[in-house]
Amino acid sequence: MDIPHQRLVYFRVTVESGSLRKAAARLDIAPSAVSRQIALLESAFGAPLLERTPRGIRPTPVGEMALDYCLRRGELDDDFITRLEAYQRLETGTISLVVGEGFIDDLIDAPLRAFAERYRGIRLDIEQAGTDEIIESVVEDRAHIGLMFHERVHPQIRFWASSGQPLLAICPVDHTLAREAHPISLQRLGETSMALWNTGHGVRRLVDQAFVQAGLRPQVAMETNSMAVLRRAVVAGMGITLLPRFAVARELAEGSVVAVPVASMLFQNSQAHMITRVGRRQPEASLKLLRHLSAWMQAFRSPDTP
Repeated sequence: MDIPHQRLVYFRVTVESGSLRKAAARLDIAPSAVSRQIALLESAFGAPLLERTPRGIRPTPVGEMALDYCLRRGELDDDFITRLEAYQRLETGTISLVVGEGFIDDLIDAPLRAFAERYRGIRLDIEQAGTDEIIESVVEDRAHIGLMFHERVHPQIRFWASSGQPLLAICPVDHTLAREAHPISLQRLGETSMALWNTGHGVRRLVDQAFVQAGLRPQVAMETNSMAVLRRAVVAGMGITLLPRFAVARELAEGSVVAVPVASMLFQNSQAHMITRVGRRQPEASLKLLRHLSAWMQAFRSPDTP
């Protein structure tokens, strides 16, 4: 049953006022217009809604039910408006992100903390994933925002922000490569034991592509799906790895590793990307976060920018 909101308002005001004349005065319309709207409501309900008494108009039993419905509907309307206004003021809402592991320190250490402090009512849902799953999550609307390294073209993803982030040889501080002339060649790199991502990871694909193009094979001493394992392996002196600078910013600041450029166009042209789905209307909170991360994260600034 379709019940026009205006008719319910006329009925509720009439009950509250006690007469059609007083209701019409409150609504600033003719009493006949109020009477006509209530008659249409009674026709829809198939029962009278009002009855006259010596003290004025009062609702019938069906009218009592209709009045209760009006009040409940009014409460729902008020609650919706309150929640909508809070959402528009960025006081409520949820933003979902899916990110590569290398972005986590850069994301959490300052950018998200600053955003969360400013917008305390916004809930952040964060998932860690590989490149394929990041793209899939964004395309299927399981995540508003994706952060990934190394471009993979897909017709349904938009590169909201991208930044050149060369893939570097991350070495123990006392490693021979840390003391050689820079940048080092792929051939020299291929002679060194390396800890690398598992085959299929975005960074590993880039590494394998570069070595294949050079007619070389990397000397893989360790494979893992964990960024923490890669970083700890280098710090422990177990070999070198290949990562962008922002992924090891903490270790570089502490002086526990050294970042060495590699003479490879693929490595030098690699990028970090912030992605969204083409055509998706982002909530205001998500747009705010996209702009915030673009400005705050090291991954989306030039490596030479402080």
